[in-house]
Amino acid sequence: MRYLFYLLVSLFIFGCSPNFLSSQERPDQLSFPPLDFSFPEVAEQQLQNGMKLYLKEDNELPLVELTVLVEGGSLYDSPDKTGLSQFFATTLSTGGSENLSPAELEAELEAMAAILTVSSSSYAYEIDLSLQRKDLERGIEILADLLRRPRFDAERMELVRNQMFEGIHRQNDNPGSIAGRILSEAVYQSHPFGAYPTVAGVAGFSREDLLEIHSRYFKPQNLWLAVSGDVHQGELVRLLEQQFGDWQSSESFLREMPLEPPAPQGRIYLVDKDIPQTTILMGHPGINKDNPDLYALQVANYILGGGGFNSRMMREVRSNRGLAYSVYSYFQVGRQLPELFIAKSETKSNSTVEVVSLMQQLINQMRDEPVTVAELDLAKKSLINSFVFAFSDSHSVVSRKVRLDYYDYPENYLEHYQQQIAAVSIADVQRVAQQYLHPDKLQIVLVGDSDRYIDAVSSLGLPVEKVDLSLE
Repeated sequence: MRYLFYLLVSLFIFGCSPNFLSSQERPDQLSFPPLDFSFPEVAEQQLQNGMKLYLKEDNELPLVELTVLVEGGSLYDSPDKTGLSQFFATTLSTGGSENLSPAELEAELEAMAAILTVSSSSYAYEIDLSLQRKDLERGIEILADLLRRPRFDAERMELVRNQMFEGIHRQNDNPGSIAGRILSEAVYQSHPFGAYPTVAGVAGFSREDLLEIHSRYFKPQNLWLAVSGDVHQGELVRLLEQQFGDWQSSESFLREMPLEPPAPQGRIYLVDKDIPQTTILMGHPGINKDNPDLYALQVANYILGGGGFNSRMMREVRSNRGLAYSVYSYFQVGRQLPELFIAKSETKSNSTVEVVSLMQQLINQMRDEPVTVAELDLAKKSLINSFVFAFSDSHSVVSRKVRLDYYDYPENYLEHYQQQIAAVSIADVQRVAQQYLHPDKLQIVLVGDSDRYIDAVSSLGLPVEKVDLSLE
């Protein structure tokens, strides 16, 4: 009780101090030093067959998490088999293995309270397994059986096929999904980044297609394994050698990256949908992770639309004018090929053209005028401090490390991140805005009741095209 009394008295005295009152009156003048951070140590080891292991030991809880990255992904789907990588990933996770039927696999995982997921992305297949420490040996045995000897059960294949059919049939239900699809098709045209599954394509997927993917990509030298949790490195290596040691390397597939088309001139796409508000999505080709201006662009985008309520887009479109609940921008940093710069918002039909025009103006302003010292300092401090919280648990640490190596980021990227952000200048921000933001190449997709704004769209200064969803 006495401690509580002294604590309350101290807080009262501190709260009445001139400095405290001053900071309370002017919270915009509060300043905080950047947080010091050094990337936690991750153990690395390559097994004799070429598998690459990353481990962050953490004995706080009796749990283990594993993430496997396998080289491959949707970039390598042939044009007539778009979506095959997605079909493969889902069937791999549910289709059983040589030693376990689909039902047996599900029963074992449920008995262990383990969670297994498989997904595909542009550049990789990802397998995630989370389980209790006591089940680690059996879990690795199941994982090895699945990765090395998948069953691709026929009934499960048909279930996955029907799920994909349903997804295709419902692809026009969500305005955001529609906008994303139209934007990708507009920017990438026939490139795999702009391709989406069709009923005819999915209907033609066969078990032989899945076996061919497995044979081509699932080789030990193509596997990157991130592990965190309650396990020692020596024990983990022993378990992995038991299950994967006799799996020998073979010839790797030749990675042929399809070339992206040149950026098209800007255009507005009107997608008519009977909804009370408009989804606005605009974008054009951006950068990949090897771009030397990556850090300056992160700062520039924070100021433009990536900094939440600290960004110009949010401040002007929402706070000052009340035209939208959210508005933001970001760069999709391509791992090997450049991806997109994107800006997005939603607004009522009658203010659609006004919001698009404001977003265009703010992008142009980044090119035409230097940012302020206050904007620059806030952006850099926010990015540096938020970086620390990207590693809130052991698995985020080890999985981030394995992804950076998998995607061939520069050595010591994480260690140098804060210094690189801190070095960005006002001149850097304007230079990269002029070099990488192209208002004349923006593909702008508007999904909504287009009759409410079709006459005013021409004022935006770009060609207009109506998209018939029934033809998609």
